[in-house]
Amino acid sequence: MSRGPRRAGSSPSVKGRPLFAGMAGALATLALVVALFAGLSLWVYDGKGPKARNGPSTTVILRRGAGVSEIGASLQQAGVIRSAPLFLAAAQVTGAARHMRAGEYAFPSRASLRDVIGRLRRGLVVHHRITIPEGLSSRQAVDVLNRSDVLTGPAPLPPEGSLMPETYEVVRGQTRASLLKRMMDDRERLLATLWANRQPGLPFADADQAVALASIVEKETALAAERPHVASVYINRLRQGVRLEADPTVIYGLTNGAGPLGHGLRASELAAPGAYNTYLNAGLPPTPIDNPGRASLAAVLDPSPGADLYFVADGGGGHVFAKTLAEHQKNVARWRVFEKRQAESQALAGAPIPPPLEHR
Repeated sequence: MSRGPRRAGSSPSVKGRPLFAGMAGALATLALVVALFAGLSLWVYDGKGPKARNGPSTTVILRRGAGVSEIGASLQQAGVIRSAPLFLAAAQVTGAARHMRAGEYAFPSRASLRDVIGRLRRGLVVHHRITIPEGLSSRQAVDVLNRSDVLTGPAPLPPEGSLMPETYEVVRGQTRASLLKRMMDDRERLLATLWANRQPGLPFADADQAVALASIVEKETALAAERPHVASVYINRLRQGVRLEADPTVIYGLTNGAGPLGHGLRASELAAPGAYNTYLNAGLPPTPIDNPGRASLAAVLDPSPGADLYFVADGGGGHVFAKTLAEHQKNVARWRVFEKRQAESQALAGAPIPPPLEHR
C-alpha cells in the first residue's frame, strides 16, 4: 500500500530517529574509543616500565638469531617489560622487529617500552674494557685475554712485540683472536708512522729492530719523560759496538716471557749462555722481550741527544746517567749506600726486603 510521496528535504529515520544522526553518534563513539585506545597505547609505550629487581639496571643477554618473540619473552622474564605480547605488537607497529640486534644490554630501571625498543634497534650493547699494560710479554697478554669471561674462542700466541698495549673496548661474545688482530693492527699503524718520521742515522736495519730496543727501554724505566734518555744510552752503545748489558733481556731468556724472575739476577745467571743474554752477546736480542708502549717506541726512534753510555737507579724512581765508566762507578757507589740504608730501614720495620736493582 502506497504511503504517498516523501516530503522533499526529509531525512531517513529509524523508529522516528534520523538515520544520519545515529550514524554520527556511532562515529563519535568509535572516535572516542580509538582516541582512548591510542592514548592508552601511548601511555603504555612511553610510560615507566618495571623497577629493576637489583640495582639501577637489568642486564639481559640476547642470543644471536633470536626472534622478536624470544626477545620479548626474555625481557619479560628478566623484568625489563611487563608484557611480551605488548612488546611484540609495539615492535611490529614501529618496524623495529626487523632491526633488533643481539648482544648484552643493560636496561635502566623503569625504562619505557619506547626506550627498550630503541636500545635494541640501535644496538646499544654493553661495552667492557680490557687493558693490556705496557711491557707485558705476548704470553702475559694472552693470559689477560684468557681470564676474561666476556671474550670467546682461543687466543693464538702472537709474535713478541707485535701488540699495542692499550685499553680496548669489547662487547660480550667478541673473539679473543679478533681483539688480538686489532692490537696488532694498531701497533702496525703506529709503528709505520713513527718509523717514517724517525731520526736519521739510527742503528736499526728495520723497524723490528727498533721494537726490540723499545721493549728493553720499556722494562728499564717507568718514567715516560726519561725513556728518550735511556734509549739514547742503548743507541750509543749500539753505535760503538758496546754490549747492551740489559738485565731485562737476561730475565726474558730465563723465564721465556712468563713473568718476573722472583729474585735479583745472580752472577751465575748473568754468565749463563743464551740468545737473550746481552752481557755475553753483542747487539740486540733476537726478538723483542715484551710489547712496548707508545712512549717507548717513540723514544727509540727519536732519542735524546747526548753521549751517555751508563745509567743506574737514583733511588727516587728514576736514573742518573754517566758518560764514562769512572763517573758511572761513583753513581753506583752512591746507589749501593742508598740501597743498604733502605734495606736496614725495611728490616727495622719488619717489611720484606726487595731484591737489589741491577745497574748498567
